[in-house]
Amino acid sequence: MTRVLTALLLIPTFCYLVLLAPWWAFLLSVGAVAVLCYHEFLYLAALHEIEKPGVFGYASGLLILFVPVKDPAFYVLIAILAMSLGLRSRNLGAALPYSAALVFGIAYIFGALRCGIDLREISPYWLFFGLSLNWAGDIAALYVGKLLGKHRLSPRISPAKSWEGSIGSVAASVLYGAIYLPRLLPAVPLAEGLALTAAANIAGQIGDLCESALKRGAGVKDSGTLLPGHGGWLDRLDSSLFALPVVYFVVSNFHW
Repeated sequence: MTRVLTALLLIPTFCYLVLLAPWWAFLLSVGAVAVLCYHEFLYLAALHEIEKPGVFGYASGLLILFVPVKDPAFYVLIAILAMSLGLRSRNLGAALPYSAALVFGIAYIFGALRCGIDLREISPYWLFFGLSLNWAGDIAALYVGKLLGKHRLSPRISPAKSWEGSIGSVAASVLYGAIYLPRLLPAVPLAEGLALTAAANIAGQIGDLCESALKRGAGVKDSGTLLPGHGGWLDRLDSSLFALPVVYFVVSNFHW
């Protein structure tokens, strides 16, 4: 019941912020969610015995999120600074894990959500699509997996997931795309749009498995407790953080 109540609160809020909210309110919300997700990521990293990067990670991430920098040298500089900060450790064996986790966390969370901001600039309907396609797939994966699941997808990382559920997830997302795209994004060629839907769903499923691996390695069930019944914000957005860059890359290059 708690999970359902949380979802009933989140769904209309999500729809309003993505489709209707003024730009400043949307950006403020994305910034808040990014900071919360990054905080949860650092919590998981600390359980892997990786030192927390402190203010540099948050500051770099927010710059990526809000400053439209296209020069790749900017991202190289962040990586260089991250490695430089790693040299402060008395244990030099910790310098590489520290800097790698720092750079990955910034790209994983702030970079992915930056793709979401850019998608909304193209069209709010693209952002809504990029966020919701995996949620449609997750529902199908749950029920198909319970009814038909026999072959474990990744028993070491997530024993409850099955290949049958994974295939059901892709099929449900493609069906969702077949309904959504002609009505809300009619300029998109349907075959290409459905191929994008399948690719983004698969990316989202990989994102789910990657976050599950982070939690299993850390020895915890959830990344946080801020969303009753759902865990943390990172638990809720793990699929979207991998799907959004895929959708943005294709949409921005094909100019649909």
